[in-house]
Amino acid sequence: MLILAGLGNPGAKYEGNRHNIGFMAADEIARRWRFGAERAKFQSIVAEGEVEGTKVLLMKPQTYMNESGRAVGEAARFYKVPPANVVVFHDEIDLAPGRFRMKTGGGAAGQNGVRSLISQLGPDFRRARMGVGHPGRPELVHGHVLSDFHKADRPWLDALLNACADALPFLVAGNDERYQAEVMRLAPAPKFSPRQAAQGD
Repeated sequence: MLILAGLGNPGAKYEGNRHNIGFMAADEIARRWRFGAERAKFQSIVAEGEVEGTKVLLMKPQTYMNESGRAVGEAARFYKVPPANVVVFHDEIDLAPGRFRMKTGGGAAGQNGVRSLISQLGPDFRRARMGVGHPGRPELVHGHVLSDFHKADRPWLDALLNACADALPFLVAGNDERYQAEVMRLAPAPKFSPRQAAQGD
């Protein structure tokens, strides 16, 4: 079994935030692969499905971003899923908008959801890092990630979400490098500097 967890904050007011791109990825995966109905479990909204013969539990923790690890850790322990079979989709300010990188292990790089997961699972889970850009100054980061995507972001955002879902068989097969390459082939990122503020921020 594979656990795919999209990170975000619950509630309508956060729905369109950059911080919620992980929830958006989870929703697109569920739609594309026709996962079962959503239900509440493990302090999360979960859906179950199958991708090319592999059973997948899709999670959207409802603990708020900073406590995501409690929800994912609970599910991983229940199903005895090792960290190598846990993939977390999350926003990444140190990648330009629309860029995508897979990574296993390492630190949290300031991402509080990832920090929470490390505290529960150790560092060796897989991270699907979805670039949302950096506002340019550290004091602006909080407002940046808790602001909604702009209308101008929709083309690259929709392309990235679709690509993450379409290329999923490579991820499920454990071929993270090929998954990353396929996502970026399907959704080439626009030319931004990672520290270029999004319009209007």
